[in-house]
Amino acid sequence: MVRDLTVGNPLKQILFFSIPLVIGNLFQQFYNMADTILVGKFLGVDALAAVGATGSLNFMVLGFATGCCSGLTIRVAQYFGAKDFKNMRRCVTNAFYITLGISVLLTVTTVLLTGPVLRLIQTPENIIEDAYRYIVVIFAGIGVTMLYNLLAGILRALGDSKTPLVFLVLSSVLNVGLDCLFILSFHSGVAGAAYATVISQAVSALLCFLYIKKRFSVLKMERDDFSFYGGHIARMLFIGVPMGLQFSITAVGSVILQGAVNTLGSNAVAAVTAGSKIQALITQPLETLGITMATYCGQNLGAGKIDRIRKGIKNAAFSGIAYAAIGCLLVTFFGRQMAYLFLDPSETAILDEVMTFSIINGLFFPLLALLLVYRNSLQGLGYSVPAMGAGLFELVARTVIAFCLVGNYGYVAVCFANPAAWMAAVVLLLPLYYYQLRQLSRRLSPSSAAA
Repeated sequence: MVRDLTVGNPLKQILFFSIPLVIGNLFQQFYNMADTILVGKFLGVDALAAVGATGSLNFMVLGFATGCCSGLTIRVAQYFGAKDFKNMRRCVTNAFYITLGISVLLTVTTVLLTGPVLRLIQTPENIIEDAYRYIVVIFAGIGVTMLYNLLAGILRALGDSKTPLVFLVLSSVLNVGLDCLFILSFHSGVAGAAYATVISQAVSALLCFLYIKKRFSVLKMERDDFSFYGGHIARMLFIGVPMGLQFSITAVGSVILQGAVNTLGSNAVAAVTAGSKIQALITQPLETLGITMATYCGQNLGAGKIDRIRKGIKNAAFSGIAYAAIGCLLVTFFGRQMAYLFLDPSETAILDEVMTFSIINGLFFPLLALLLVYRNSLQGLGYSVPAMGAGLFELVARTVIAFCLVGNYGYVAVCFANPAAWMAAVVLLLPLYYYQLRQLSRRLSPSSAAA
C-alpha cells in the first residue's frame, strides 16, 4: 500500500510511517544480534570479540552500500510526490543498473583487501583468523544486501513501510534457524553466522522483488523505461554517492577508533561489541525516525510544500528528543540484563565495562536524535553533499579521541567517542539545515502549498 506523506497531519503521518520501520529494524537488529548472541554463548568471548572487531569495517563498507541505495530512492520519492510516474519508473530501473555496478566493484575490492585491513587496524592475533572468516563471507554477500536495501527503499519511497516489515520478520526467523543449523549442527564457527545472515538477506530481497512486481501498478514498466537515462543516473549518483560516503566517512572514524580499542585487548573489544549491540537496539526508533524524514521530505519537496517540510522536521526533532530520554533510562536500568544476551553473568569485569559504555552514550542520545533527524531531512531534500560534511566532523572527533585520548585515558575515552562525534555533527548540521531551507523557500515559494 502506498502512503502519500504530502497530505494530512505531519506528526501523525510521520509516526504512522515510522512504526512499521521501527518494528522492522528491531527485527533486523534481532537477526544481526542472533549472530552475536549465539557466537558469544556457544563459541566464547574470543569469538564474540572476533565478530565485534569487524563491526566498524562492516559498517564502513555496508554503510556505503546501504547509503547509496537510500540515496538512489530519494529521487523516486520526489517524483512520486510530484505524481510524475514516468520519470519515477525510469529512476527505478536506472537505480538497479547503478546498484549492480557498485555491488560488483565493492565485492571484488573488499574480499581482496579484508585480510590486510584487519592487520592494519591491529586486530589481536588470538581473534584475527575468526574475524577474517566472518567478515569475508559478509562482504561476499554485498550484492544481496544492496538489492534488499534498494527494493525496501523503493517501497518506502512509495509510502509503504509495512511490507518490508513482514519480509524482515520472516527472514529474521529464518536467520535464527540457520544460525542454529550452521553453528550448532554443522559446527561452522563464526563463518556459519555470516552464512546465515547472507542467506536470510537474499530471501528478503527475493520476497521484496516478487511483491513489487505483483502489487505495484505504478511500477509496471514500459519498454523505454529500461533505457539508460544519463540525466537520471547523474542526479541519483549526486545524491546517492555522497550519502554512501557519509556513512563510510563516519565509519572510517569508527575503524580508527576500533584500532585503538584493539590495543586494549580482546576483553575491551568484547565489551564495546556488547555495548554497541545494546545501543543499536535501543536507538532503533531514532534511526527509523531519520529514515522516515528522508522519505517525508522527499515527497513534500516533490509537491513543493516547504512549510509542511519545516513543520514535520520540527515535530520529528521534539519526538526524537523525547524518545532519547526514554532510551537513556532503558540502558541505565536494564543495560546489564540486556548484556546477558551476549555474555555469561560470570564475566563481571566485562559487564561492568559494558555498563560504563552504555550509560555514557545514553546520556547523549538527544544529540543522536537531532543528528539523525536533520541529516536525513537534508538528504531527503537532495542536499546529500552538505550532509556528508557531518560525517567528516564525526570522523575528526573519533580520530582525535583514538590518537590523543585512548592512550592516556584508556577505555573511558573510548566511551566518549560516539558522543563527541554526535556533538561535532550536530554543530554543523543545524546551521546547514536553516541555511538550506531558507534557500529552498526562496526558490520554491511561488509554488508552495498550504500544509
